[in-house]
Amino acid sequence: MSNSGPGWVTASEALSHLRNGMRVFIGSGCAAPGLLIEALAARAPEVFDVEVLHILTHGPAPYARRELLDHVRQNSFFIGGNVRAAVHEGVADYTPIFLSEIPRLFRERRMHLDIALVQVSPPDRHGFCSFGVSVDVVKAAVESADYVIAEVNAAMPRTLGDSFVHVSQLDAMVQSDRPLFEFPMEEITPEAEKIAEFIETLVPDGATLQTGIGAIPSAVLARLGHKKDLGMHTEMLTEGVLPLIEAGVLNGRRKALLPGKVVTSFCFGNRRFYDYIHDNPAFEFRPTEFTNDPFQIARNRNMVAISSAIEVDLTGQVCADSIGGKFYSGFGGQVDFIRGAARAEGGKPIIALPSTTKNGKITRIVPWLQMGAGVVTSRADVHYVVTEYGIASLHGKSVRERALALIHIAHPNFREQLLKEARDAKLVSPMQIALPPGLQPYPRKFEVDYKGKDDLKIHVRPIRPTDESLLKELFYSHDPSTIYQRYFTQLKRLPAEAVQRMVTLDYESNMALVAEIPWEGRKRLIGVARYTRDTATDLADIAVVVQEDFRQHGLATFLLRHLAKVALEQGIVGFRAEVLPENLAMMKTFQKLAEPLESAQEGNVVKVKFQLANLKPA
Repeated sequence: MSNSGPGWVTASEALSHLRNGMRVFIGSGCAAPGLLIEALAARAPEVFDVEVLHILTHGPAPYARRELLDHVRQNSFFIGGNVRAAVHEGVADYTPIFLSEIPRLFRERRMHLDIALVQVSPPDRHGFCSFGVSVDVVKAAVESADYVIAEVNAAMPRTLGDSFVHVSQLDAMVQSDRPLFEFPMEEITPEAEKIAEFIETLVPDGATLQTGIGAIPSAVLARLGHKKDLGMHTEMLTEGVLPLIEAGVLNGRRKALLPGKVVTSFCFGNRRFYDYIHDNPAFEFRPTEFTNDPFQIARNRNMVAISSAIEVDLTGQVCADSIGGKFYSGFGGQVDFIRGAARAEGGKPIIALPSTTKNGKITRIVPWLQMGAGVVTSRADVHYVVTEYGIASLHGKSVRERALALIHIAHPNFREQLLKEARDAKLVSPMQIALPPGLQPYPRKFEVDYKGKDDLKIHVRPIRPTDESLLKELFYSHDPSTIYQRYFTQLKRLPAEAVQRMVTLDYESNMALVAEIPWEGRKRLIGVARYTRDTATDLADIAVVVQEDFRQHGLATFLLRHLAKVALEQGIVGFRAEVLPENLAMMKTFQKLAEPLESAQEGNVVKVKFQLANLKPA
């Protein structure tokens, strides 16, 4: 780095400084210095054994051409489409590393940088240039390189934060008037829209978000307009945040770290977005050693981190940087944000991916990762996995519970085969029951909140296959009279197969709603209502049970009323039940629910029937 002011030169004059064996850093993303890159490629045939380093860059990468292999070899910390073919052919390198740790390589000289080629905004009246749309690892590179060449472009927005370099730290300046690279948002697919619907339920008011780029993050942002006081702490930003900012939803008021600021390291977008962030104090651009530091991330309460994946295996291992043994992208900030969000108070780390690829021909929920596939995020780090078929909550779950949860959010065409392979691999019990035919996606729309006495907060939702242990806990909490009234016999235990059948439903002909409450840092079931449809009559046989300590909240009536709403939507016309004559409380519940109510004692049970059209108003 120079301690005096730089000189204005042409790009070719600036690159004449390049010598054999040097290591050159190239600026990132949409701030890749196109003019200097062209000059580098032109100079390349005159030198030998030059190494070019970079993270993801947009635009042409002429230095990666095969014919320049004796002269230049490029090394990617994150593989973009402009160099992927070269990496696959073995004529370019890939260095796997967390984005947060790259700056240390430069600052500690473990990767000595001879030259840094970057693009900046014009200097202000104090002589400071902004790194603009890409601060990321660029700032560390500029502060570490022996010789810094800056492409100075008036089209570069002046972003604020820890995002500046003084002209005294530049050795050469090259004038440019090229438009910045623009990166259009991907079209939101139907699968992305469904995934976003599930992720929306995991985002509370006041959450701080991390999102990436692609159809899923765009779909998520588009669905959050009804939320309040959201914040943003992310490694990258797109114009998808603008509607939320302009609506006052994304305001950062509840952020613990840098409240009121949209914190990011770099951004991709269009010209309107670049103009919006220009000199805008709402945006705080910081280097990746800050934005991607898990300890900084964890300072944000309710941190919701959303990352993508190429495939997830049934134990929860996440591959995100390769397709089999072919490197595709890189580590980026996924692990940093997954771990940071996991440590945050109320944090939720999320892996989101469509259930299939290749037009539905290949499942992305797999028994095992492909041969050669890299584990970017370990099975111990994963909390939530979301596809268009639902949410699998894996943290603290056994391998068996994980496999079942992931199979249920896999594409229906692959679930049976996944279950077979899980059985064969002993990930689940060899006696694990088959999935019900016609299994529907988890029906999130039937989730509802209910407030009992003394403001007891109860969440009612469809049962999930991972509820086995919760259902057993509820069963063993009952006194003998409750068990007898529910099952008409004194059961001492629930056999494994019986529990599996109770939690593994098709959500159409068979449905169960559970009532859960927060309990000792986890969830506890306090009630269950279920129906089984008789297809010959379109009536359904029902049963309901509420834990003894929670019977003064009107919960049984609420569960049955909500179950009736679900049943009506499925075309069921009436409910039937069998009740022991001494179970007067249950009979009173039915009487509150419907009129007229048909009832008659047959043998040692009372048979009850009513039409759903005859439900009493709530």
